[in-house]
Amino acid sequence: MATVHARREPGRYLVLIGLVALAGLMLVPFAIVVLNAVKAPADYAANGPLSLPQEVRIQGIVDFWQRVDFGRKLVNSALIAGSVAVLAVVVSVLNAYALGIGRIKGRLWVLVLFLIANTLPQEALVYPLYYLFKQVDLYDTRLGVVIVFTIVQAAFGTYLLSSTFVAFPREILEAARIDGANKWQVLVRIVVPISRPTLGVLFVFFFIWTWNEFFIPLVLLVSADNQTVPVALGVLQGQRLMDATTTSASALLGIIPAVAFFLIFQRTLTRGLTAGAVK
Repeated sequence: MATVHARREPGRYLVLIGLVALAGLMLVPFAIVVLNAVKAPADYAANGPLSLPQEVRIQGIVDFWQRVDFGRKLVNSALIAGSVAVLAVVVSVLNAYALGIGRIKGRLWVLVLFLIANTLPQEALVYPLYYLFKQVDLYDTRLGVVIVFTIVQAAFGTYLLSSTFVAFPREILEAARIDGANKWQVLVRIVVPISRPTLGVLFVFFFIWTWNEFFIPLVLLVSADNQTVPVALGVLQGQRLMDATTTSASALLGIIPAVAFFLIFQRTLTRGLTAGAVK
């Protein structure tokens, strides 16, 4: 037994070393962005992007923040992504409850429809959405973008949760009905609490996916007051109004909120994935 354990130890160390090296390799671009974000333009021009800064200078970050009114863009992104994450989870739960536990007629065709919706490219949706939102006065509004991405994310969430709810223990549902619980009480008091880890994972993914969306917000949000962080970064860089250090500062400011959100909800994500593995 001791010999077998000793043989396994080198393999574990090699795997650990490989994972640490891979993590370090993935952090290299982020480290380069941080280095260049705190450099002076002259320092960047003289020493290149890979050198250490001669002095820490945050003026590029301040200039970019003021130039794009980054605080407003941050609020817009947080409001849109947070609203979509909450609404998409709620809609996904209701749809999946009907499809997975309620077993409505035509369930298979409805799931196929949701699957097709997940495969549609955003380029195919832009013109219909642009024309429709112009007609209903939702163009260039945050509400319009929230509606679009709630539907898009809920299509994926419904497809995922419905397959999970199909395998939901029938004994628990039947016991609740015997105790007098109606369908709404079964959903709120039994299905949702048991599925909370999975719903937490969906919430985190929906938030990050929506935060990083660029193409549809670029088309539907044209005024500076409504733009999100990715759109503001793309528009300003496309206008060639920034030097390399300010561009690095903009990239750093765009990355930090998503990374911070992920770290805050890392335990929720881990708990959800672990619960799914156990099931």
